[in-house]
Amino acid sequence: MSEPAAPRPGKRPGKRPGQQQGERRGSARERLLAAAARRFYADGVSATGIDAITAEAGVAKMSLYNNFSSKADLVMAYLDARHEEWLGLYRRRLEEAADARGGVLAVFDAYADHAAFAYERGFRGCGLLNAAAELPAGDEGRAVVRRHKEEVESLLAGHVERLLPGRPEEARALAEHLAFLLEGAMARAGLEGAGTRLEHARTMAADLMDRL
Repeated sequence: MSEPAAPRPGKRPGKRPGQQQGERRGSARERLLAAAARRFYADGVSATGIDAITAEAGVAKMSLYNNFSSKADLVMAYLDARHEEWLGLYRRRLEEAADARGGVLAVFDAYADHAAFAYERGFRGCGLLNAAAELPAGDEGRAVVRRHKEEVESLLAGHVERLLPGRPEEARALAEHLAFLLEGAMARAGLEGAGTRLEHARTMAADLMDRL
């Protein structure tokens, strides 16, 4: 397994997905979501039963059904939470961006920040794509993941359009290229258990923009 790349200045210390300050003192719903985030990411959606989640959350099984109608409902809440988690990482990085080029790199940095979390069983790639791979065709959860990926590409497109004003077709093509670069790097990083490929992808993206 390759070693993670050294953090760039400004990188925040990692934490476990689903970890909240004083999570044991949170509401039952918060504790269930935090436990589900850890177990789904570490063990997979299909392999994680309700009993494992309620035991880790320290709540009775009835508490789960008081907050979620089913495991499928909990999975949907997990996917929504992962999306919001990533948006939070992106927005924090965007605050540091000075221009449209920095905005594109903020997307790549948010993915690298995701990879840098201190996961219980190591980094396993994109939690949303991992979950989608376990869900059957037509499942609503897959649509949630697709919308997330479309939003990421849309964010890239918005920044690229500012780099290429008046050239909408070229901007869309470059945004798609960057999205493919990002997702490919994320897949390889997940297999290798480290963010090195994401660091390389960020450098490639910066080089592409410098050639515009």
